[in-house]
Amino acid sequence: MISYNPLWETMKVKGVSQYALINKHGISNGTIRNLKRGKPIETTTIEKFCKILDCNVQDILVYVPDEEKEK
Repeated sequence: MISYNPLWETMKVKGVSQYALINKHGISNGTIRNLKRGKPIETTTIEKFCKILDCNVQDILVYVPDEEKEK
């Protein structure tokens, strides 16, 4: 599964709030909600986050292997 946990840390380090993402950068509330719930988002949205936060993809998301699939 994909985890967006790195995003929240990157936002903290870069000093970008959820409020700024929504009101200054045009990220929708629905996108923020999907990120918090670990739901998929489009690669164009990931690209927007990279531009906004001046970071790489690995600073936004990480792949976490599903334990059940490994068995």
